Amino acid sequence: MGSTKLRRPLAPSNAERARSIARRGGHAALVGLDQTQRVVPLLHHVDSDGAATLLLSSEHPLVDSVRTGPRSGLPAMLEVADTAPVALREPVRGLLWISGWLVAPGPTYARRLAMEVADQRPHPRLLDLGHGASILRLRPGSAVLADAEGTGPLAPAELSAAAPDPFCQFEHGWLRHLEDAHPDVFDALARHLPEPLRRKAGCRIRPLGVDRLGMRLRVEADDGDHDVRLAFAEAANTAEQLRVQVGLLIGCPFRAAGGTAPGAITGSG
Repeated sequence: MGSTKLRRPLAPSNAERARSIARRGGHAALVGLDQTQRVVPLLHHVDSDGAATLLLSSEHPLVDSVRTGPRSGLPAMLEVADTAPVALREPVRGLLWISGWLVAPGPTYARRLAMEVADQRPHPRLLDLGHGASILRLRPGSAVLADAEGTGPLAPAELSAAAPDPFCQFEHGWLRHLEDAHPDVFDALARHLPEPLRRKAGCRIRPLGVDRLGMRLRVEADDGDHDVRLAFAEAANTAEQLRVQVGLLIGCPFRAAGGTAPGAITGSG
């Protein structure tokens, strides 16, 4: 008989996951091509196509370098780190790198960009524009996503065509509440893990993420971290559908009879 292969549970596409990271915001840093300097902006916002609006102190040397540099812009890369909803020993669960060219918008365009950011992500630092803070704009050329689901390049058109996950902006609060108030849920979810993983010394199951296609868990063990995806029986696009699918995973007594067990895939962190 041939060997049985473990089928990988469905996950959102690279572009969807990248859009979700951008929508959540995360921690960002500008990295020069020589990789030796990291500049953390006061505020950043990534548009649907990967273009980014960055607020920096007007006194930062980078601002002057961009203003006096070539009109086509200075090459740079924006790194956006996506962190877990709870305190893990390895908190970064994904990275999005956007490569392109930094330009300095004129005063009128800069104010318009600030207003567009404020419509989506109101922040008091935007009021500092023109009063000690300046806006730089990253025009995207390409992007790369890396997380436990995989690594792949993305073009701006691919990002624009994708939508962020419907739960990407409230998953952090929901998963923190789940771990704090309902730790028994993770005992129930443990039954879906491969037996060798459940038996690992020091095994502790933590929430890592949730999206329309499933839940992600981090298994912290003495020998390292292991990321696991538990697939939903059906895609969830509303809060009610999510409640039903999570109920099926944890073995809710009200689940539909005859449902098939969700699949799981593991990988070392």
